[in-house]
Amino acid sequence: MRLDDLLYSQGFGTRRVCAGLIEQGFIKGFEQFAGIKPALSATEIIVSEGMEFFVQGKRWQYHERAYLMLHKPAGYECSHRPGAWPSAYSLLPAPLRQRPTKSVVQGVQAVGRLDQDTTGLLLLTDDGQFLHKMSSPKHHVPKVYQITTDREIEPKQIEKLLSGVVLNDDPKPVKAAAAVQTGEKTLDMTLLEGKYHQVKRMIAAVGNHVVALHRSRIASLDLTGLESGQWRWLSTEELQTLK
Repeated sequence: MRLDDLLYSQGFGTRRVCAGLIEQGFIKGFEQFAGIKPALSATEIIVSEGMEFFVQGKRWQYHERAYLMLHKPAGYECSHRPGAWPSAYSLLPAPLRQRPTKSVVQGVQAVGRLDQDTTGLLLLTDDGQFLHKMSSPKHHVPKVYQITTDREIEPKQIEKLLSGVVLNDDPKPVKAAAAVQTGEKTLDMTLLEGKYHQVKRMIAAVGNHVVALHRSRIASLDLTGLESGQWRWLSTEELQTLK
């Protein structure tokens, strides 16, 4: 792969911008090619997944496709064009927001959005097939939500969540795969699909109201070691398990 193509694929700008970064000496980690003139940007590089280099002094890893997780704080919208709140994508480095894709929108995309007041695990990728697989209800990817309600949770409400409730836009009952009460006003609920405001609407359908919502797990992934606002790449093992 050409060096400028490598940088372009990782989201560091147009090929012209990437060539300028190379020629001005802002790219480190390929010192074996230093001094090759005049077409340094056209130098062929043997790439490998996870290889490290430096752009303007910052360490970067090469990944053919981006698969990462973000611990989303409250007060952020899952949109590249947010309205009243800042974008959750602003918590990521610029190259991840600028990676070239075949879709109209550049950069990584969220695998299922979280409301601005909802916190927790957010998967992001630029792999369209992976995004579809993880989002589609046909694949039954479990997602666990920690819910706090404004009124005490009653046993009959848990029973209704497990047996199924009807939401106003779908006559087919929607049910939780699991619902475990963890406190007077808290429960963990597992869903295998994702509809618009589904958790909040399900809780409302059984006569209660969500005051705090946190997604703690997607399939085998959780937020262990990841503070609010932080992100990281998925490991090879994690990705293989998800796929």
